Amino acid sequence: MNYTGYLFVHFTSDQENGEQIYFSLSRDGLHWRDLNDGSPVLESGIGEKGARDPFLVRVPARAAESGVTHGQRYYLIATDLRIAAGKGWHAAQYEGSRDILVWESKNLTEWSGPVAHRVGVEGAGCVWAPEAVYDEERNAFLLFWASMVKLSGDSEPRQRIYASYTEDFRTFSEPFLFLEKENHVIDSTILRSGRGYYRYTKDETTKNIYVDFSENLRPEGFREIKSQVLSGLFGVEGPEIFPFNDREGWCLIVDRFAEGKGYLPLVTDCLEDGSFRILEDGEFDMGKTKKRHGGVLNITEEEYAALEEKFGR
Repeated sequence: MNYTGYLFVHFTSDQENGEQIYFSLSRDGLHWRDLNDGSPVLESGIGEKGARDPFLVRVPARAAESGVTHGQRYYLIATDLRIAAGKGWHAAQYEGSRDILVWESKNLTEWSGPVAHRVGVEGAGCVWAPEAVYDEERNAFLLFWASMVKLSGDSEPRQRIYASYTEDFRTFSEPFLFLEKENHVIDSTILRSGRGYYRYTKDETTKNIYVDFSENLRPEGFREIKSQVLSGLFGVEGPEIFPFNDREGWCLIVDRFAEGKGYLPLVTDCLEDGSFRILEDGEFDMGKTKKRHGGVLNITEEEYAALEEKFGR
């Protein structure tokens, strides 16, 4: 498909109305314009009555044509959580919702949902930052998220990444352990490029991002890629990576939560060696609202125009 723009879905803060779904548009992936006058486009009134860490996927043409997903679809998934309700972060990690929130659309402008789906394993303290990547081998989406879980042999619960397969974001396979380390890990995102899959994950203990690579999506296939820039960038989370439309290269954005500054872009023209350049302030503009953990989708000119017509004026 010929992509000419980018759609960024995100939340903005832990404050009143900040934990809902906001939309922003960009032509170059570096300068963003808030839609809907900076107000939420989608809101959750179910479950915890908040939606954080949204992520947006497009059903691949092959899957849409097969009838598995009932034609062309977009799915927006999010964490069922609202810190503004006052329960605090301890409750969010150890007593949180085991559901994900799912919205569905045929055109990015008209949405149904949210619908809550329980995907977390029994005993999980939370289900955070759900994302999905299409598995070409399985012809299905791999859905993955972070959960605080105490397993046999653990002295204390630990944040791990679990996963499940789905074809339609309505039914899900039995969840399985997808990623664990000695440290807590959350906020994983996966990019398919070239010969395999690049996975960027937050080390919740050291508060930085690391990257690993696999030719397939099997958990045992991933091997870490050393990245001097990422290993030295602390106080960040919510990594998201997308390809540029008009040139060879990729943009990785990380949420500077420790400083309260929102997203920071890094760019690279080589994924394989883990090299990134952190952009200077004058090289990007994230828009008027501070953007917290979200997802970026490359979009066509038709999709860009429809979003602008519906939410930009």
